[in-house]
Amino acid sequence: MRNENKEIAVGVVAVSALLLVLAFFYAGRSHVVGKAAAASYTLNATFNRIDGLFPGDPVRLGGIRVGTVAKAELDRNYRARLTFRMDADVRLPEDTAAAIHTDGLFGSKFVVLLAGGEDATIKPGGAITHTQDALIVSELLELIIAEGRAARAKQDAAAKAAAKEGTRP
Repeated sequence: MRNENKEIAVGVVAVSALLLVLAFFYAGRSHVVGKAAAASYTLNATFNRIDGLFPGDPVRLGGIRVGTVAKAELDRNYRARLTFRMDADVRLPEDTAAAIHTDGLFGSKFVVLLAGGEDATIKPGGAITHTQDALIVSELLELIIAEGRAARAKQDAAAKAAAKEGTRP
């Protein structure tokens, strides 16, 4: 009987310790999230396309993370409307621009902010009006291939013309 009691006691202690750790983790996380939400504000920006950008992705200014994408939705004109949650201490001029970039050739997407020079700042809940859409890698590759084919066709035509001129009497 004693071994069974020891096993039960060890099990109760282990489960209690696990529950205690989970409780501390949850309490700490909700405190941090609540604190972060209190120390932030939202901005909006509208793009034609945001391919590969999702809520939670970073918003950067000068290479430093200053916010996150909080929400992505369609506006009434079927354009992509992003809501950013910005750090409270970051105030942006009204002529700030937002662009969607990629980490490397096939990396994850993020929003880059380019601060303007105006003195007036965008109010919390306001909008960034100057935007640049996401660059689609497959479209870029198709453009490069098409340019290469066009250059090759010009070279071939020039070579044929030179060959004809060289064979004339």
